[in-house]
Amino acid sequence: MQNSGETESPNPPSTALSATARSGLEPRWYFVGIVTAAIAISYFDRQTISIAVAAINQTIPISYPQFSYLQTAFLVSYAALYAIGGRLLDKLGTRRGFLLIMLWWSLACALHGFATRFAWLLAMRFLLGMGEGGAFPAATKVVAEWVPPHQRSTAMGFINAGTAVGSLLAPPLIGAVLIFLGWRWVFFVAGGVGLLWVAWWAVSYRGNTSTLSSATLDARSLAELLSFREIVSLRSVQALVFAKFMSDSAWFFLLFWLPKYLYDARGFDIKQVSYYAWIPYAASGLGSFLGGWWSSRLLRGGRSLDRSRKIVLGINAAMMPAVMLVPLVPVSCALVLFSIAFFSQQSWSGIIMTIPADVFPLSAVGTVAGLVGFGGSIGGAFFGLIAGALLGNGFSYGTLFVLVGTFHLIGFLALVFFGGRIQPLRPKDLMEIESPA
Repeated sequence: MQNSGETESPNPPSTALSATARSGLEPRWYFVGIVTAAIAISYFDRQTISIAVAAINQTIPISYPQFSYLQTAFLVSYAALYAIGGRLLDKLGTRRGFLLIMLWWSLACALHGFATRFAWLLAMRFLLGMGEGGAFPAATKVVAEWVPPHQRSTAMGFINAGTAVGSLLAPPLIGAVLIFLGWRWVFFVAGGVGLLWVAWWAVSYRGNTSTLSSATLDARSLAELLSFREIVSLRSVQALVFAKFMSDSAWFFLLFWLPKYLYDARGFDIKQVSYYAWIPYAASGLGSFLGGWWSSRLLRGGRSLDRSRKIVLGINAAMMPAVMLVPLVPVSCALVLFSIAFFSQQSWSGIIMTIPADVFPLSAVGTVAGLVGFGGSIGGAFFGLIAGALLGNGFSYGTLFVLVGTFHLIGFLALVFFGGRIQPLRPKDLMEIESPA
């Protein structure tokens, strides 16, 4: 059975080939580069309100609980569309699906600039999350389409490094726009960059199936017979979703609240945030790339797929408790500890988002990646509300750092003890699900 949504030609047409020839890259790495740029834009866009909040406060007052509501509005819709978006991508195809996703979130980002009251900001954050929810499922599908298994964690690590690029550029660039143009232009500029990416993607990307193994192709037709409910019932999927729920509870807190922590607890102003807040994000980019590279190297060196992924995940999880010490040290040391946590988290994240492509055939990759991202987003939304409530009722940031320092370890233990081996799904596994004994 052929996937009705994937009607793109399996080989890139002349437009895509000529673009990659001019760039000097193989098509697979050219397309990985395009997706990396999209992920960078997404993380730039979601950082806008965190960095601009001090300036927005002068026009639209935002309390601690309201700030957490803005993050929750983003993450709730992000979570829902992560799951639905993954399924949509499996149906529409990667090229059309990603184009629609990016167009939506770029327009939503730009519309923040017209806000005159808190309710408008809340609505626009919700719409932004709806668009961005499909970004990583789309990225995972591009990797599954174009990159062979032994290079996938490297490719996903490279793509995940886009989160650092966007977050790294956000403090200085947003700070400059705030100083010279005002906070509304932060959103207009960010949305415009996203629309330029849409045009780039539309003329460049085409699908591909040449990297799929015969076993994957054999499994594809069976996978297409699986319902959404049957995919959700797989223990390996449930373990991945829970692990992502735990790790992203920590990640979205760190991502969204770091600038506000520097404003509130360390007395930073906009210029200081612009100067220093980029440092942990630079570390996150290094972690994204090195985590994926190291896992790929272990795989090429003869380690099993299961061990190549879990060794790196375990080391990342063990480094995360460093963030517990942040309130106890001078600000320069705190930035180092944040950098360790950001490095470890994004190394972890790149591996986690590679696993759906490792295990599942292309026709199910978007769905599984969407479910994994859904779990992470719900975790981030849930813990964001807890953080806002605790801070609003007199608790310190130190309490929150102690909590987030444990979350990756809990997620890793769930993967080890409940997730089973990380290995490609076999046709007989799918038949057993469809016809249980």
